[in-house]
Amino acid sequence: MAIFRTKTHWALLVVFLVVLLTVPLYIKYFPEGNYWLSIINLICITIVAATGLNILTGYCGQLSIGHAGFMAVGAYTSAILNSNLGVPFPLALILAGLTAGFIGMIFGMPSLRVKGFYLAISTIAAQLIILWVINHWTDVTGGFNGMSVPPMSIGSLRLRTQSAEFYFIITITILTVFLAKNIARTRAGKAFVAIRDNDLAAEVMGINLFRYKLLAFFIGCFFAGVAGSLLAYHAARYVSTDSFTFNTSILYVGMIIIGGLGTTLGPIFGAIFIRVLEVLITKNISPALQNAFPQLPSGFTAGIAPLLFGLAIILFVIFEPRGLAHRWQLIKSSYRLWPFSY
Repeated sequence: MAIFRTKTHWALLVVFLVVLLTVPLYIKYFPEGNYWLSIINLICITIVAATGLNILTGYCGQLSIGHAGFMAVGAYTSAILNSNLGVPFPLALILAGLTAGFIGMIFGMPSLRVKGFYLAISTIAAQLIILWVINHWTDVTGGFNGMSVPPMSIGSLRLRTQSAEFYFIITITILTVFLAKNIARTRAGKAFVAIRDNDLAAEVMGINLFRYKLLAFFIGCFFAGVAGSLLAYHAARYVSTDSFTFNTSILYVGMIIIGGLGTTLGPIFGAIFIRVLEVLITKNISPALQNAFPQLPSGFTAGIAPLLFGLAIILFVIFEPRGLAHRWQLIKSSYRLWPFSY
């Protein structure tokens, strides 16, 4: 089945791509346009990472709470290859994804014996081990001091500005979403869903649980490695383990819950929701609270972000457990938005 089946679908796709790809041309006229363009770049990187976690957890049902650790593998792999060994950035980006994918397969091996809460604990252990190795392998990774990385480059072209980075990052994001959509429609994608729904029944039907679980870990961590690599080169062009904490892993789980587990649009909606909420808290809510209640401790407003993120996740779990993607489906059905069937 084609993803875009009618001329209307193709026309809407062309319009959407034209609007999307011309964002740097008109966003510069907005106040703080460069800042908002950097936020859009960050959202796109987040979508890549969340899409990988959605394949692993949303489609295959393998709960991972160490996703940021695999992003760190990709970030440091590309930084070492590109900065220290002179490997071209596009090749370093692919190798970063492959390295994170293979590391994910190693830590995914326990999934044959354990699942649910116990598998989540093993992925937490994976993140702790990865970050410990990075922080203590000082000669290669720079340890706790981190590493500086050069600007993204494609051949002799250096992507020094947010606008230049945007076109490269958005291309990777579109390819990621397209690949994820098609993976979900393949034999492997159907096997992932079968394992998620009932792994015992899937095994009885002839599905090789070990093979497909490891494949899910590889694909999910591959996208995490690519996202980590892009994040390392984005904005500050500096990579350290501070960007890949346990809280970050929890945040990615929250994104796919809010967006909708096991859907193509889920990671997109979840990433946009969380990142926009993050900006609103930093630029509007926290300063407003501090001005309205000056008697509050100085660190209270700075720490309100985790509180609101946690509250958002709880509310979605209670009132909209199927996420924003399901709500979008209901809106389409209610208002008969037939051209937007995908």
